[in-house]
Amino acid sequence: MTSLCLEDPQSSSAEGRLAFQRELLAAARRGNRQSIGELLTQYRNYLMLLATMQIESRLQPRVSPSDIVQETMLKAHRHFAQFRGQSERELLAWLRQILVANLARFVEHYLLAAKRDIRREVSLERLGAAIESSSARLRSIAAAAGQSPSAAAQRREETVELADRLAQLPAHYREVLVLRNIQGLSFEEAAAQLNRPIGATRMLWLRAIEKLRALYRRAEEQDA
Repeated sequence: MTSLCLEDPQSSSAEGRLAFQRELLAAARRGNRQSIGELLTQYRNYLMLLATMQIESRLQPRVSPSDIVQETMLKAHRHFAQFRGQSERELLAWLRQILVANLARFVEHYLLAAKRDIRREVSLERLGAAIESSSARLRSIAAAAGQSPSAAAQRREETVELADRLAQLPAHYREVLVLRNIQGLSFEEAAAQLNRPIGATRMLWLRAIEKLRALYRRAEEQDA
């Protein structure tokens, strides 16, 4: 499994992050190019997480999640005037649409180069459904970490906050959480993916959950 190379978010209060995001979105809607770039940068971790989860192991490392995310952000920046929404949730849905199109193009390019039948393997509908499912299942990690939806709603979009929290974890913690909580693998299956004994994988998952809980507790204490 490809390691998720995410970026640590800047530390600040929840209220400050939310206000900053709203100001950036408003400025970006007015066409300020610098604000568009700063706004989109806030979602790199989220997009990287989604992209990595959708690239099958047989396509790695030929199809790079970082390349797909970079292309997604560049396209979003160039065509931001086409975004008609007013909220962060609407912006995330728009970014996911661009991500899906880029995923399909990258994968199709590889399969064509490999002379594979792409009719069943590349589908915007299939990729779109997979992305939406992955985005929804991200909440299961927050729930496992003891993060209540009401608390998340007081900050920003829950899945974006989670992606930023995951960015603060060591790579092996992120990987086991993705395998267990998002991809829904059993401990046996996750252990095979990680090349670890089942017992060690279970303990790794427990440590990852506890570390994630600690990050959320720290954030709550800073926001209090």
